[in-house]
Amino acid sequence: MDTKKAVALVYGDNISVPKVVASGKEKIAFEIIKKAKEYNIPIFQNKELVDSLINLDIGDEINEESYLGVAKILIWLNDIENNAQLSK
Repeated sequence: MDTKKAVALVYGDNISVPKVVASGKEKIAFEIIKKAKEYNIPIFQNKELVDSLINLDIGDEINEESYLGVAKILIWLNDIENNAQLSK
């Protein structure tokens, strides 16, 4: 897995637009990925999307150009959750 850049987003509950909760390059990216794995948070790789989000500040909402890419991730996550529930 290429961990040169990573961005973590939060969405749900009272958050209507996904927000950046962590981002970084090199060692920080590695730590973001490590922490996600530690807490069993699904990891989605998309270089173009990370490149469009990496310069946002922590707490910033995603930009409009990223909506479609993030929507695809949310659909992917929903599918993972539904499949996990079906296998119980």
